[in-house]
Amino acid sequence: MPGPPIRRVVTGHDHEGKAIIAIDEVKQDERFTLIWTTEGFPVDNTDAADGGERDVGITLAGGTVFRIGEIAPGARSPMHRTNSVDYGIVLEGELDMEVDGGGVVHLKAGDVVVQRGTNHAWINNSAAPVKMAWILIDAHPVKIGDRVLEPTM
Repeated sequence: MPGPPIRRVVTGHDHEGKAIIAIDEVKQDERFTLIWTTEGFPVDNTDAADGGERDVGITLAGGTVFRIGEIAPGARSPMHRTNSVDYGIVLEGELDMEVDGGGVVHLKAGDVVVQRGTNHAWINNSAAPVKMAWILIDAHPVKIGDRVLEPTM
């Protein structure tokens, strides 16, 4: 299932330092549409590479990943954890987020989730697709006592 088509507008600078529109296009990827990525902190805003074309996994060690995806009606993601802090924004629709401690929260358009290295699953119990945006920022693995909670994706 392809990701949603997303118009992305990316700014940059010309040789005199004036702001320009560097990219204005509709982008659609295989599963989730990758909007932008960055490497390193602080971010280099003069990097001419298209961050939306960088080869990344779910997260990017030492960087950030911004993607938009749809969760089909009746779909459930696997329970998963990443070594990142994730900002999830429900753009359209409603779904449930389940955590491995047993909690479930119902989310609707406009709600946001801050995932802090927790094990979670997305569940769309509705009859309509859910569109979400995720911004993932590399983070240290969560350590509870002497135990490190390893990523599962």
